[in-house]
Amino acid sequence: MKKINLALLFGGASPEYEISLKSAAAVYRGICKEKYNITLVGITRDGEWYCLPEISAEKIEDGTWLCEKKVACTFSVNRAFSGIICDGGEKIDADVVFPVMHGENAEDGRIQGMCELAGVPCVGPGLAASAISMDKSLTKLIVEKTGIRQAEWVLATKKNFEDRTVIDEVEKKLPYPVFVKPTGTGSSVGASKASSREELKETLSEALRYGGRALVEEFIPAREIETAVLGNDDAIVSVCGEVLSATETYSYESKYNNSASKTVIPADIPQDVSDEIRRAAKTIYHAIGCRGLSRVDFFINKNTGEIVFNEINTIPGFTSISMYAKLLAACGMEFSELLDRIIACALEE
Repeated sequence: MKKINLALLFGGASPEYEISLKSAAAVYRGICKEKYNITLVGITRDGEWYCLPEISAEKIEDGTWLCEKKVACTFSVNRAFSGIICDGGEKIDADVVFPVMHGENAEDGRIQGMCELAGVPCVGPGLAASAISMDKSLTKLIVEKTGIRQAEWVLATKKNFEDRTVIDEVEKKLPYPVFVKPTGTGSSVGASKASSREELKETLSEALRYGGRALVEEFIPAREIETAVLGNDDAIVSVCGEVLSATETYSYESKYNNSASKTVIPADIPQDVSDEIRRAAKTIYHAIGCRGLSRVDFFINKNTGEIVFNEINTIPGFTSISMYAKLLAACGMEFSELLDRIIACALEE
């Protein structure tokens, strides 16, 4: 069987650079090398692209890939030759691109748009769905039309923060505490809770560093439930999993650096609640126009039992603690099979 030429992209000019390295290392370890000709493309924090020879997953994960022999490269969107072009003129075909990258300049539609211009299939949702999902305020506008409950919210911008009108709007609409997060980051980057006017100012100042827009949401005392969606028009939804955070909120620190944070798969919730969450996940996935894969996250209000949509991640993590692969493993899907299915979804489109 002819091997598929796969360009595996990792790193990137994103606050989630380190998470990308961990995810890419896991994918590189797990992918079947007999099925794919893999070209590794590392992107630095400064946005420099390099083509690498075959290296160990460990060198990707610990960041020492930067010290390895590498060749500067670019990705051509000229359909006369759409693929990787290295300094010196070497051209490398790409039948499909797998951007194992998170956050800004990665899963926000920019890489996906590049691939669409080039006419090269790209793993995961396309440009529009990626851009909508990455901007949490746009996601909320789409989900609102489905009728699925989500946290009440106020949009903060640099302008309405500087003139303090957003502070008054939040206090008029939402009781303290509130939850503040940038509209365009994942992995809980820049997210925190505010319990007073002063804390709200501080948390907004921090969140607005990431792209200049932030959400202020009603704080829900909740259990955090996640689902994995896989496929195109015929997408399937995994069992539900629950995140047991070591801290009150599942912050970047508690997610990646606190071993006391745990996951429970399947989540210990009634079957009818699980069914409702899984139906909502598929509805949201299709409403946004996703394909390939996404992780769709929900809250269950501890006081009322109400199900509340939280957010969607179009390129979820593939690290050792990441939920996406774990959720599908609980459904009987091996990691290498999952990677094959994800790539097949891109080629199908």
